[in-house]
Amino acid sequence: MIVKTNDRPKLDIPKGMFERLIDGAAIGALVWIVFYLVSVWGILPEQIPAHFNGAGEVDRWGSRWELVMLPVIAALLWVGMTFLEEHPEWHNYMTELNERNIEFQYWNSRMLLNVLKNLIVHAFVYLSYRTTQVALGEADYLGVMFLPIFLVLIFAPMIIFMIRSLRHR
Repeated sequence: MIVKTNDRPKLDIPKGMFERLIDGAAIGALVWIVFYLVSVWGILPEQIPAHFNGAGEVDRWGSRWELVMLPVIAALLWVGMTFLEEHPEWHNYMTELNERNIEFQYWNSRMLLNVLKNLIVHAFVYLSYRTTQVALGEADYLGVMFLPIFLVLIFAPMIIFMIRSLRHR
């Protein structure tokens, strides 16, 4: 039996300490990068790195105002994903939901979104910081390991939480 999204119950599953902790760390990182950007804004050149290739080398330069987009996008993603996180009854599930597993499946799906949103925020903060460092001449490039590390940090939680979901059918 497949349960349609609009037929799923809304359960009140309070956030755990881990979720609150990593949410706080992400918000703290966002606040820090905003203060950092404000503090270095006056010494930034008019043209800054605006894009990096897969090897972490600058392949496009742009206005320093483009740097403002990274924390703004990170904050919007955080808010949007937090909203979706609060509605696990809207999520897609790999298993059939029933009375025995629905609470775990909701919690697991919410945790996946929580982990991903906070990792993405930290990646955007790192990109903002590193872009600023390159613009100021304190670094030459983003780093060749950024892309592989970012991909592992995004796909590993997805795989882990999918396995957990399948194990708790």
